[in-house]
Amino acid sequence: MLYSVHEATYYATVPLRAAARITREFWRSALNPAAETQLGKTLFAAADLFSNVTRRYGKPDWKLDTISIEGQSVGVTHSVVWASPWCKMLHFRRDPADMARLGRPAKSPPVLIVAPLSGHYATLLRGTVEGFLQDHEVYITDWVNAREVPMLQGRFDFHDYIDHVRSMLTHLGTRAHVVAVCQPGPPVLAAVALMAEDADPCRPASMTFMGSPIDARLSPTVTNKLAEDRPFAWFKSNMIYTVPAPYAGMMRRVYPGFVQLYSFMSMNQERHQEAHEKYFKDLVAGDGDEAEKHLEFYDEYLSVLDLTEEFYLQTIDYVFQAYALPKGELMHRGRLVRPDQITDIALMTVEGAKDDISGVGQTQAAHALCTAIGEDMRQLYVHPDVGHYGVFNGRRFREDIYPRVRDMIAKAQAAQV
Repeated sequence: MLYSVHEATYYATVPLRAAARITREFWRSALNPAAETQLGKTLFAAADLFSNVTRRYGKPDWKLDTISIEGQSVGVTHSVVWASPWCKMLHFRRDPADMARLGRPAKSPPVLIVAPLSGHYATLLRGTVEGFLQDHEVYITDWVNAREVPMLQGRFDFHDYIDHVRSMLTHLGTRAHVVAVCQPGPPVLAAVALMAEDADPCRPASMTFMGSPIDARLSPTVTNKLAEDRPFAWFKSNMIYTVPAPYAGMMRRVYPGFVQLYSFMSMNQERHQEAHEKYFKDLVAGDGDEAEKHLEFYDEYLSVLDLTEEFYLQTIDYVFQAYALPKGELMHRGRLVRPDQITDIALMTVEGAKDDISGVGQTQAAHALCTAIGEDMRQLYVHPDVGHYGVFNGRRFREDIYPRVRDMIAKAQAAQV
């Protein structure tokens, strides 16, 4: 019912958004002599703010046509190299001619970045991809919005996620490197453990976990406590809704992205209110640069996707309530997941001391589970000045975190030769 109400509200405000757009264009027009007055700027700002707050935010573009390597521009293209109804694996390819001009090798170690399936699109990791493109062939999981997947395609649950990760690593066909950002930590570690136990030749050469809830019992955050304090039945009764028409996935039961977005925004309500107030003032003052930064951030932040009921509820159960992986109780297709079977895969964990989503200790718990990995193949890093998003995006990621991950990957890659 809530999903239908949400959609009805969106369509009901179409006339208001149309009026706001007309008002915005009227007061921005160079032909309007009052456009530069205080009243004109205020009315323009009010109309623009209303239009942006109430509009629908679709999947963002990657905007990675070029990157800078050693101060030189390098062309980038991306293509789908593996796909299922639920996910596309994208390959970001640097222009060979540009790389040759820099004296870089034609091929670099392949890295699979497993993006979170927790509300936002994989484009949230644009900065992560750009960082790894400095030295690697980059692949990333581009998860599909569950409301766009027809019911005929069946279910997608936690175990399917594990199978998808394994299938993508198998598709790469070499001892690639895998990086799990936030939510994917437990299923990625499970996939790697299964591949290691099977002596799969396509098992990765290294695995990196960044801000991941490997053991959510440690340093619990507000998000962890919510999942722990509420009974499982509460999540099923209050967080799951049915996709309405005209979406391709109509009748599918999902955890809607807009519900998760509301949850995230309510945790920092004052910060978001202040950001929009500042945006309004910047428009009135004519500060286009600051206003553009605001739009760039919220174009990404407000773009969300739905999760299937089964995946969401199993994640709540396995990761945040039963703690199945760290307790040694996680079963996958009738098999016990055993991280202690991993012996020849390098391990690195990255955390932010100011992370309010995955507290310090939750990610590095992977070291306690992977007991058979030698000390010379491990690295644990906690950045003192970053929060959750700073672990995989921004200046400190580029300058402090990525170089450490790069060096670990290079060491693991050299060990394979």
